[in-house]
Amino acid sequence: MANERLRGAIVDLGLTLDEVAQRLGVASKTVERWINEPERKPYRRFQYATASLLKCEVSYLWPDERTSAEVTASGNAELLRLYPHRSVVMQTLWTDLYSKARRQFDVLVYSGFWLTEDATFHRIVKEKSAEGVSIRFMMGEPTSPAVAVRGDDEGIGAAMAAKIRNALVNYGPLFGLPGVEFRLHNTTLYNSIYRADDEMLANGHIYGVGAYMAPVLHLRRVPGGELFDAYAESVERVWESARPISSPTEWEGVH
Repeated sequence: MANERLRGAIVDLGLTLDEVAQRLGVASKTVERWINEPERKPYRRFQYATASLLKCEVSYLWPDERTSAEVTASGNAELLRLYPHRSVVMQTLWTDLYSKARRQFDVLVYSGFWLTEDATFHRIVKEKSAEGVSIRFMMGEPTSPAVAVRGDDEGIGAAMAAKIRNALVNYGPLFGLPGVEFRLHNTTLYNSIYRADDEMLANGHIYGVGAYMAPVLHLRRVPGGELFDAYAESVERVWESARPISSPTEWEGVH
């Protein structure tokens, strides 16, 4: 049965599906599925955004949804630890995280240069590649406006692009390994995200401060939780929009 409450709320405000989709930042077909395939519910953040747009309660549009208290409790369960800034996190936490990967692991950064100099990390990538684990690196496009802005925000200017180039060179031996893929993105990155299966470290970005001084969330997915999935969804969006490269110098000449 279709979600007639959602359809009616849209009609009552005189909106079209295209207008709702545009304001929410999703495709029109996505909104149509929310109506015609109610079992495919939107992510919680889209439920709140939709309810706000249509001036309704979330519980009215999706009556069987959990209470805010339940969502908060699940989120607290997902947070294993909060570090005030990355520099206090033991280096072995990253390598321990990736060493446990059995299905996939992701690295979403602008440069993540410090990780490229870790010999243990390089060894883990090679071992996981041999085990058939899917490994995805998402680095900043050195010539992109987003990288230039981030460099200015951190007060290092063009050094940000240089760090990315150097990081790619350091990763040179990893190019071409089975299951290892590199892509360059030009997104505004609000977090550097390091994911292994159902566990991740999310390093926030703060204006005027290098990532090493920004907080790190250590998260683990739990049934009913939404915090981990919100970050994981952002990784997928960056991956889909990023440009595949097959060598450390493939960015050259791209503007």
